Amino acid sequence: MKEYESVIIGGGPAGITAALYLLRAGIQVAWVEKLSPGGQVLLTENIENYPGFPQGVKGFELVDLFTEHLEGFEYDKLRDEALGIKASDGKFEIELSQESISSRSVIISTGADWKKLGVPGEGKFNGKGISYCALCDGNFFKDQEVACIGGGDTALEESLYLTKLVKKVHLIHRRDAFRGSKIYQDKVLNNPKINILYNTVVREFTGDKDLENVKLLNVQTGEESDLNVQGAFVFIGLIPALPTLPQEVETDEQGFIITDTEMSTSIPGLYAAGDIRSKLCRQITTAVGEGATAAHNVQVYLEKTG
Repeated sequence: MKEYESVIIGGGPAGITAALYLLRAGIQVAWVEKLSPGGQVLLTENIENYPGFPQGVKGFELVDLFTEHLEGFEYDKLRDEALGIKASDGKFEIELSQESISSRSVIISTGADWKKLGVPGEGKFNGKGISYCALCDGNFFKDQEVACIGGGDTALEESLYLTKLVKKVHLIHRRDAFRGSKIYQDKVLNNPKINILYNTVVREFTGDKDLENVKLLNVQTGEESDLNVQGAFVFIGLIPALPTLPQEVETDEQGFIITDTEMSTSIPGLYAAGDIRSKLCRQITTAVGEGATAAHNVQVYLEKTG
């Protein structure tokens, strides 16, 4: 079993930044990422709030710039999935789908996945009209009508993006007011291509081979209705994307890892950074800062433990 000083699991902004800081410190690193580096950033068309880019930057362009920082460093990049982590005698065994590796420290930056509505038809029409990424699939619905479900920043931002492509967006929210930022709310409310359905939930997705209809329920009046659309985008939140953790690791009710301000978990030598942490603000800027913080504290930990 190959041993490392530190293993980073996950390739989003937190993982990339952690790798950069550890490699610059001369630490022996393995970076585990089952997909391409970038995480959710790759699914974001335009990023307007990352410092240094006042005119905005494309998600994939920012990822390319991030990964350029790692060029010239020697490290093991393992294109694999981390299935579980075991802690014993000051070391960690990381079980991958193809092998197992050992490390004195671990930074978990695996991010989060989109929540599902869990209503009839969602699985059947996933990829056949139902999507969780407007950037990925918006072009499939040019000049058509689509539904967006959700009320947070992501739902509002993605609805605005879709108006550039589709004929009409029906924005469905279960409450009587949005939870997203006021700047996005104002843009949504003033966009003539967005039809807002407050106090409404999805009961079912129906159609033949592809999605054709969304069955709705008004939670205040009890009125049921049908919405004929060719696509539906679901933006109702995130769930942690985690390997199996040691029982001692403390998590919140949703399963996100609880850390202190230094990104330390309840097990010495095990750190978490980025969207996988239990926190309120999930942004690229916070992920980058947390990746740097976790890497710095890995350095301190390795020095203290010899």
